[in-house]
Amino acid sequence: MNRKDFLKTMALLPLGAAASKLNALHQVTDNFGATERMPVLFLGHGNPMNALDDNIFTKGFQEIAKTLPKPRAILCISAHWETKGTFVTGMQHPETIHDFGGFPQALFDVQYPAPGSPELAKETNKIIQSTEVGITNDWGLDHGCWTVVKFLFPNADIPIVEMSIDYTKGPEYHYALGRELAALRRKGVLIVGSGNTIHNLRKAAWDKMNQIGYAYDWAHVANEKMKSLIVDGNHKDLIAYDKQGIEFQMSIPTPEHYMPLMYTLGLQEKDEVATIFNDGIVAGSLNMLSVKIDKA
Repeated sequence: MNRKDFLKTMALLPLGAAASKLNALHQVTDNFGATERMPVLFLGHGNPMNALDDNIFTKGFQEIAKTLPKPRAILCISAHWETKGTFVTGMQHPETIHDFGGFPQALFDVQYPAPGSPELAKETNKIIQSTEVGITNDWGLDHGCWTVVKFLFPNADIPIVEMSIDYTKGPEYHYALGRELAALRRKGVLIVGSGNTIHNLRKAAWDKMNQIGYAYDWAHVANEKMKSLIVDGNHKDLIAYDKQGIEFQMSIPTPEHYMPLMYTLGLQEKDEVATIFNDGIVAGSLNMLSVKIDKA
């Protein structure tokens, strides 16, 4: 219902009911009124055990959090929610999803009880015009989201909506879809892509998981080139990642962990720079590289 129809309907209601409806409309408007432009993040989430650790990467998340204005809400695009079509979570109280196996019970015991935001879900649905965005209660906060966001906002007091990755679409689509989200940045929404720029678990040296900097030659070459392209703003080559040589192909054997970066880069504006942090390869083939997009 648009505002005009809403007001027509409100005029037919008893005074008390009309006042209640008007307050609800004002609440949505106030929640997502104009703000200063928010930064954008891409977070390398890596091993879920980082959620329990105090290490160089979790400290990196905590340090970058000090540079962020407090958002009204968070929109998180996680590598771990792939769907046919695009969806956002619309519940008031999203579940903490432990979408992994073989880890200590302590990790399964972690809860991140951040509220949801049906209002942000509706706002996202409204601003995206290139595709239909479904609103669902069938997901929650997967580990691509909560294991990193918990270090940014440990009090779990910022409403979070997750947005899925349409696995039927290529990087150009996800980059363009990211650009459509730009208006949310000026409504107090922190947009976070969560994945890994280098993510080849089949080649991982699991005994080197805690040896930061241990990297296969191809992973090192890909990482250096990726960083250069990101800092230089060369999005064209990053979108065409499958044309960048064998090192990129080895680093991105499947696209789901790379696609969240497309959303972050798609949101970069002309007066903004990309700052890299948490640049560390572990297990030979997994990179925690993270990126902040903000004004120069």
